[in-house]
Amino acid sequence: MTPAGADRSTDSYLPGHGNGGYRVLHYDLDLDYRVVTNRLGGKATVTAQAIQPLSRFSLDLGEFRVSDVRVDGRRVQYTHRANKLRIKPEQSIGYGATFKIEIKYAGKPVPISGRWGDIGWDELTDGALVASQPNGAPSWFPCNDRLEKASFLVKLTAASPYTVVVTGDLVSRRRGAGDTTWVYERTEPTAPYLMSAQVGRYELVDLAVGGVAQRAAIPPRLRTVFRHDFARHGEIMTTFESLFGPYPFREYVVVVADDDLDDPIEAQGMAVFGRNHVDGFRTHERLVAHELAHQWFGNSLTVADWRHIWLNEGFATYAEWLWSDVSGGPSVDALAARWHAWLAAQPAVVAVADPGVARMFDAQVYKRGALTLHALRARIGETAFFALLRSWVGEHQHGTVTTAKFREQAARFATAPLEDLFTAWLDRPALPPLPIRI
Repeated sequence: MTPAGADRSTDSYLPGHGNGGYRVLHYDLDLDYRVVTNRLGGKATVTAQAIQPLSRFSLDLGEFRVSDVRVDGRRVQYTHRANKLRIKPEQSIGYGATFKIEIKYAGKPVPISGRWGDIGWDELTDGALVASQPNGAPSWFPCNDRLEKASFLVKLTAASPYTVVVTGDLVSRRRGAGDTTWVYERTEPTAPYLMSAQVGRYELVDLAVGGVAQRAAIPPRLRTVFRHDFARHGEIMTTFESLFGPYPFREYVVVVADDDLDDPIEAQGMAVFGRNHVDGFRTHERLVAHELAHQWFGNSLTVADWRHIWLNEGFATYAEWLWSDVSGGPSVDALAARWHAWLAAQPAVVAVADPGVARMFDAQVYKRGALTLHALRARIGETAFFALLRSWVGEHQHGTVTTAKFREQAARFATAPLEDLFTAWLDRPALPPLPIRI
């Protein structure tokens, strides 16, 4: 009997998201969004390759009405319950075969609810945003919602007064009778949770001139305060390129939603802020640096399993400290001391290398992850440390990474074993002494 693809993934923290038996090569999304009624509909074409013989398989999809499913052009049997679209092709799919799944669907998109609140497609006061980390992608398109990467082509039609920004390079913009279709292509391998779409009455402005293309989509009334708060963005980009290596994508886009948001969120080549993060005083510039740093750590280099999340958040937090140091704020050493003291006052219950699903986004993972890098820098020295970061980014560009891979990479830049350092900082909850750079 030909086996079925599992409707669970191998991710240790989110096994219910993602599916087995195949890998996705490309997503082609042709979508239509009605802002006033919050209705999203369209057709998704998913190109996949079987990694085992398949008699049936599944995808993740939220609370939509599915009207038609085809595999290689033929209508097939399917069921759609509890955010799983289970498909039985007319004929079994052989190992190694490439096949196309076409899904027509429509409905009112709602976020995926869970322990971190509502994740994914979210209706704004006048528009919509997508913030999918870690499991919100099925809120707007059918996908294999795991950390494997694919390319994307997204066509999104909305009423012409609205600007549509999707992660990727703008290919075309076609205006019709009252509607405009925006077409974006994401050629770099991208995890589904890092795809994002933003719809709002935005003005497009430049973030910086020269070097990497940097632009923003903002509410026009925030133009003046935005220009002040993001005035140093070009300098942050230049600083990070000097420290980490070339920016890994063709452009970077900042979106400021005309609603308050709890936290900014990164997507591939994009970061989304709330209007409350723009005040004319650069109050939140550390977050600007943090989200940009994720383009290297989290987006180009994406964790292979959510238990490795410190490789995203610890690195982006340390990047905040590096920017503060060079821009006239508190030094890296001062920030390390401040956050070490804060950690010392907290219960020592988090092992950074595997914090547990309930503590994935715990501040201790962010701050102690950054301190791990500070301890490593103190141990191996300035030259070796930054050579390691550039090597780490360059050798794993657009790939997936693990803590074990980073330990192996770091060992190449050290003159003595590092296992004691990593064991103390990553594997054990007890807080080691403050690292002191000499």
